[in-house]
This record gives sequence, structure tokens and C-alpha cells, in this order.
Amino acid sequence: MKAARIASPGKFEFVDIPEPDTTEGKVKVKVQSTSVCGSDIHGAFHADRPEEEYPMHPGAPCHEVAGTVIESKTDDIKEGQRAIVVPQRDSVGNYIGGLTEYLVLTPDRVIPVPEWGSLDEWVMCQHTGTVLFSAKHWGNAAGKRIAVLGQGGIGLSFTMIAEKQGAQQVVGIDNLDYRLDKSLSLGATNTINPQKDDLVEAIQEVTDGNGVDVVVDATGDPEGFATCLSIVNRWGTFISFSLTGQDGKMSSFPHQEFMFKAAKIIPTQVAATSQPTLEIRETVALKERGWFDPGVLKTHSMDFSDVQKAYDLYANREDGIIKVAMKMD
Repeated sequence: MKAARIASPGKFEFVDIPEPDTTEGKVKVKVQSTSVCGSDIHGAFHADRPEEEYPMHPGAPCHEVAGTVIESKTDDIKEGQRAIVVPQRDSVGNYIGGLTEYLVLTPDRVIPVPEWGSLDEWVMCQHTGTVLFSAKHWGNAAGKRIAVLGQGGIGLSFTMIAEKQGAQQVVGIDNLDYRLDKSLSLGATNTINPQKDDLVEAIQEVTDGNGVDVVVDATGDPEGFATCLSIVNRWGTFISFSLTGQDGKMSSFPHQEFMFKAAKIIPTQVAATSQPTLEIRETVALKERGWFDPGVLKTHSMDFSDVQKAYDLYANREDGIIKVAMKMD
């Protein structure tokens, strides 16, 4: 079967690899749609790794995947079921990502989706589900002023959830105006471009001097930590979602700000929990009943053969991209 892999920093190649067998207790999924995550970029695609780590394992790093179950050796999942799937490591420890024609998984990694709607849009529930896990840590959003640093797909998911949960104010922050326009369309009450305005002063201005009760780092930038500390209210809540890659070290740690703000700092990573698919399942249910729709984050559709173009476009933030879906036909 065909698979894509990172052959060198920023470069994909296609390879033929053996099609996996379906062992007892597992299901085989025909991959039909994948998407690019920011962590794919700074964690693998643009990562500065030792030469001996190339080429990377086929299929990696993609983990936003949807398809159809074509074989099942478990009673939990039926053949023909459409689903979002979360890739996992194989029996020898290799991470098998979604950039391949077929995946074999345990049923706990399979999240069924309805028969209606495009898989290119359902797959967006995967990354928004990871956001829902993090958003639960701000508690009751009603009446709170929430700022989200970064308005890519992850940051916009935070913005949508905060607005739906009744936050008094939702401030979207990003260096790109097209993302800020999207933020306003998805529920932000205010936006700030730090390249145009002093961020601390702008926060005070748009909140009438009240500041923000909750700040979220959704940037993937090591300096996002310090920026969030600079704008959160004293004794406020700072939710850290951002993954910055292997060498994501801050140039300095704002210790004095850290001590003065005395903020509750909550690192959140659903993949490290015992139930990594719970909030993805909840997000599918919320989309199904019409509460919100992560599918609106998709701005581009491409074919699997365009994987290089898709990753380049996402990494370079070109053509107004928020999220891209790749069809695996």
C-alpha cells in the first residue's frame, strides 16, 4: 500500500509498504481523510532532528484521521462504520500515522461518526476534541473574560467553545489579520494583533480595565508562556495547551511576573491521559446535535498526492489557511 513519510526536514516522499493484517481484537480502517496539525509541523515536519532519524516512519506524523472500517475482529466496532481514528504504536513500538492507505487499531481508538456529512469535516472533531479537554479546566465560562493567544485551528476551537459556553468576553489574539477575521466570525468579541498594538495595553483597553480572568496559550511558540503571564489577571487562570516541539525552550523565564501574578497554571494534554478519546467522542456528539461545528474550520481540500503542498501551505500560513483536509482516494 502507498504511504507518505518525511524523508528529510520539510520534505515528503511516497513509499510502498506492506498492507497490515487485522489481528484478533482489532479493526482495519481504510483511511479516507486526514488533516494537518500544528504539532506535526514543529514536532516533525520542520523539526531539527539528527540525520539518523531520517527517513521517518511511514505514515507519521499525521494523527488527525477518518475513514471506514473494512474489517473487524471485535464485537465493539462493526464493518462499514465510518469513524475518526486515533493512530497508535504497533507491536514493536513504531508510531503508525495516518498518511497511509490502511490502519489497524484497537477499538478504543475508533470514534464512530454518523453516516451523514463529509469525513473531511468530521475529521476536524479530532483536534477540537483535544481543545474541549483543555477548556474543561477553565470551569464555568459564564461571566468570565477569556483571551486566547493564537487563532489557528486550535485557538479558534477555544474561541468557539468559550463563546458557546457564555463567556462574557472572548479576546482572540494573533499576528495574522485573516485569522482575526475568522475569530470574529466564530464568536470572539474582540481581537488584537500584537504586531500592530501593544498587547498589554490593548487588553486593558478592550476589557475596560478589567483584564482577563482566563488566558489560553494555543501558539506552539516557546515565548507564548511569557506572553500569557503578561496579560492574565493576578490570581487568574492560565491554560497551557501549546506543544512547542523537541527544542521548545523559552529564551528566558519571567520569574518575577510568575511570582507576582500567582496565576493557576494548568498544562493540558489529553493524549497523556487514560481516556485520550473521551472528548473527541463528546465533540462528535455536540456536532451531531448541532451545538457547534468544528467542520467550519476547514478552509482547504486537497488530495493525498498533494501532501507536500498541504504541509507547506500550513507551515507557511499561506492562502488564508486555517485547516486543510486531504482525501485518500
